[in-house]
Formats: sequence, C-alpha cells, structure tokens
Amino acid sequence: MALPNPYAQYNNSKILTASPAELTLMLYEGAIKFCNMAIIAIEKKDMEKANHNIIRVQKIIEEFRATLDMKYPVAQDFDRVYVYLQQRLIEANISKDKEILEEINTHIRSMRDTWKEVMRRNKIPVS
Repeated sequence: MALPNPYAQYNNSKILTASPAELTLMLYEGAIKFCNMAIIAIEKKDMEKANHNIIRVQKIIEEFRATLDMKYPVAQDFDRVYVYLQQRLIEANISKDKEILEEINTHIRSMRDTWKEVMRRNKIPVS
C-alpha cells in the first residue's frame, strides 16, 4: 500500500483553503512555472515536454478568460490581452520558439505583480 504524498496533501489543502484572490495568484504563478518549464524543455530539445507545458499555460489563460465578468470595461481589456497571449502561445508551440515564451512570461509576470499589488492594497494576505 502506497503512503500518501505529504507534499501533494499540503498542496491540495492549500488550494482548498485559498481565497479567490489567492487562487488567481496561484494560477499566475502556475502559468509562469509551466512557461519556464517549456523554455527549458525547448533548450533540451524535448519537444513533447515543451508542448505539454505550453498547453498547460494555454489552459490557465483559458480559465482566466472564462472567469472574466464582461459587464466591467476592464474585463474587455483583459480579454484582449488573454487572446493575444493565446495566439502567441500557439505560435510558440508550433515553432517551439523560446523567445516567444519569454515574451509571454514577461506579460504574465507583469499581470501577476499587478495582481499582488491589488491584493496588498486591499489587505488580502499574499503567501
């Protein structure tokens, strides 16, 4: 009988107890991590792993788009950014171009940092 992985249990607990703001931050962090993993995979010529991680970033961006409340004008601005990122991710995946992924990561980091600032100004704890 396999013992439960304590790290997996901790991560699961962290997700289940996170606020919506913290979950958003976790998604940004995940997108950055997977983008970095795709870059490394391209450098190592592991195109299957690069593809897998680019798709993971795409799924996170899709989730962000799906949760936008379009009654707010700023949501339309975010949607345009997310559409752009999706297009660039497709290009990066087709060409396995790490420079495109680095550009995408720059945008995602900027959005993450802005989100952290929003959390800070609203006194939402950032872990």
